[in-house]
Amino acid sequence: MDILKGLIKKNGSKILLIVLDGLGGLPVKDGRTELELARTPNLDELVKKSATGMHVPVDYGITPGSGPGHLGLFGYDPVRYQIGRGILEALGLGMEVKDTDIAVRGNYATVRYENGTPVVVDRRAGRIPTEENRRITQKLQESIKEIDGVQIILKPGMEHRFAVIFRFPEPLPPGSDEINDTDPQEVGKTPLKAQGKNPNAEKVAEIVNKFVERAAQILKDEPKANYILLRGFSQKPDIPTMEERFGVKPCCIAVYPMYKGLASLVGMDIIEFNGNTVQDEIETLKRVWNEYDFFFVHIKKTDSYGEDGNYEGKISVIEDFDKHLPQFLELKPDVLAITGDHSTPSIIKGHSWHPVPLLIHSPYVLGGTSERFTERECLKGELGIIPAQKIMQLLLANAGRLKKFGA
Repeated sequence: MDILKGLIKKNGSKILLIVLDGLGGLPVKDGRTELELARTPNLDELVKKSATGMHVPVDYGITPGSGPGHLGLFGYDPVRYQIGRGILEALGLGMEVKDTDIAVRGNYATVRYENGTPVVVDRRAGRIPTEENRRITQKLQESIKEIDGVQIILKPGMEHRFAVIFRFPEPLPPGSDEINDTDPQEVGKTPLKAQGKNPNAEKVAEIVNKFVERAAQILKDEPKANYILLRGFSQKPDIPTMEERFGVKPCCIAVYPMYKGLASLVGMDIIEFNGNTVQDEIETLKRVWNEYDFFFVHIKKTDSYGEDGNYEGKISVIEDFDKHLPQFLELKPDVLAITGDHSTPSIIKGHSWHPVPLLIHSPYVLGGTSERFTERECLKGELGIIPAQKIMQLLLANAGRLKKFGA
C-alpha cells in the first residue's frame, strides 16, 4: 500500500534538495572524518536550526550505486525500481532510449598487452579531457555503425565516460539486459567477456563482445584510451514520475550526465547551463526559481575525490560548498535538505554501506540537537537513522503538502 495515495496536496511551497555525492566518510586523519576536518561555519550555523539524522540508502550493510542512492532520495524504493547505469548515462547525454535498446555506460581505459591479452593499467584512462573523449568517440562511431543488423549509437560524456546504445530491429524481451560488466573493477586484471544469464541476454552479449573487439582494434594506437570497459547493461524501465507520485513540478541542475539521466527518468526537467561550478549551478537555480517547486541540485566532486582516496580534495569541495551556502539560503526555500546519495570514505576509495548525514531545514523542526554537520553530530538528531526513501515524505510534510491520514 502506498500511504501517500490520496494524501498529496499542492501548494506554492518550494523544496530544495542538495546532494553532495558520496558525502559520508570515515575517520581519515586524527580520528576525524572529512566532514569533521572541514571548516564549515555556514553549515554549522544552519544545522543548529535544522532537523538532523542519518539515512540508509538501500538497506543495512548494502553498498549502493549512484542510481539506487538517488532513487531513494527521490522517494522510490531502490530495490523495486532497479535501473541500470547505462540507461542513466544515455538519458543524461540526451540520447533517446527505445524498447528495442540495450544501453550501456562505458569507460575509456588504458591496457597493456601480455602475449596478446589485454591487462588493465588504468580503468579511467587517466581521466582524459572531455575534448579528447569527443574525438575518440567520433572515431569509434564513424568506424562502427552496425554489427549483425544491430545499430551502434555512441555519445561522449564527461572525461573518460561515454554511453553506447545497441539498437535491435525488434523490441527485446525482459531480461535481455542481464549481462555482466566487462570492467574487472581492478587494475592488473584482464577485462571480462560479456556473458548473458539467459538465452535472450546471450544473443545481446555476442554483439557486445564483437563491438569490444572491434573497438580495441580501432583504439590500439591511442596513448591512453586504448580500450573500453562496459558497465550497467540496461533496458528502458517503467517508473512513475515525481509529479504523478508526489504532485511536484521538479527540475534537475547537475553537471554530470548520469545524474541528469536519473532525474529525467523520474520526470524532472533537465536545466541546461554552461559551466561546472557550484556558482554556475546557483545562477541556474536563480534563473528557474519561479518556474518549479522541487529543485534537485547535484554536486559531484565529493564522490570523485573520495574514490581517488584524496581526503584533502574531498574536504576542499565540502568547504567550497559551505562558502556558497548563503546564496542558496537567500532564495528562501520553504524546505531545504542537504545530504548525500551514499558514503564514499576516502580510506575505502569507493562507495560504502555507511549511513549518510542528513539535514532538513524548515520552520517546523525541533532543531538544537546538533552542533555541526558531521556524521557523529547528525547521529544526535531528531530524525534518527531512517531509510532514504522516507526523506521525500518528510520534505512533503514540512512543505505542507500532505493531508491528514485517516479520520
